[in-house]
Amino acid sequence: MLEIPKTRSVRPVLRATLSARVLTHDLDLALTTLLFADGELRVPLVDSPVDSALRIRIDARDVSIALSRPMDVSITNRLPGRIAELVPLSPPYVRATCDLGMTQIHALIMRESVDRLALVPGLRIWVMIKAAAIAGADLSPDLAPRPRPWPLRRKSSQETA
Repeated sequence: MLEIPKTRSVRPVLRATLSARVLTHDLDLALTTLLFADGELRVPLVDSPVDSALRIRIDARDVSIALSRPMDVSITNRLPGRIAELVPLSPPYVRATCDLGMTQIHALIMRESVDRLALVPGLRIWVMIKAAAIAGADLSPDLAPRPRPWPLRRKSSQETA
């Protein structure tokens, strides 16, 4: 009987680090909403005040890709994007770089998924982020994005008459 040597693939460690700002805390759900350059992320409750700036880390192993908008999934963080690059790594892994607009994050996926989903650079996708970790130190407030201000109150036609 022929024995096939058992080799174990080493899963590469890939991550993206983003600047974010604390928008809200939901104490009932123990979640914090963070604003980053391309949207919002919900993370486990963060012990930082609203409006503080943080650095967050997203590990590629916590990122999945969908071809259509995910609806009935437990992953809360779902963002539209596009495949920027596909790089084969040690088998069976591929690094998919996902462009969200101003932000690029990596997904560590298997070659089988690339083939099955027919992933190619430029393809529109949905990026699903299972978890985002707070990467330690607070940032200078100027380094994190700020929410867009609401338009100033407009005068009604009665006020201008």
